[in-house]
Amino acid sequence: MNAPVLEGWFTLDADKPHLLGTRCTACGTYYFPKLKTFCRNPDCASETFEDVPLSRSGKLWSFTNAAYQPPEPYAQVDKDAFQPFAIAAVELEKEKMIVLGQVVAGIGVESLKAGMAMELKLEPLADGKLTWKWKPVVSR
Repeated sequence: MNAPVLEGWFTLDADKPHLLGTRCTACGTYYFPKLKTFCRNPDCASETFEDVPLSRSGKLWSFTNAAYQPPEPYAQVDKDAFQPFAIAAVELEKEKMIVLGQVVAGIGVESLKAGMAMELKLEPLADGKLTWKWKPVVSR
């Protein structure tokens, strides 16, 4: 299995990956990436958090395309091999927080619509390291 691009940010379960976040034990506010210092909820003064797996599904809140290769330190590919990709902002089902991520290969912005159901998947980046990506849920 490929190494994760960010250690401890997501599980490596190929079938049902989860982002890994924290939840404030006082007010219940969720955070991703993990927060360990102090709760950012203005109505809470807690400094205690628990590690939690976050929802692996949600609704597409917004999206855009990346029509150019990101600059270093992001994984680089040969200029002629670069393929534009979509980026999704997904509102997690339970936590109601927005998490950004690339959309799986082969799905462009023309296939996306705000409000559609999305699920978390793992795919490798150009350098072979695994990261989380979003995929539209196919109705069955």
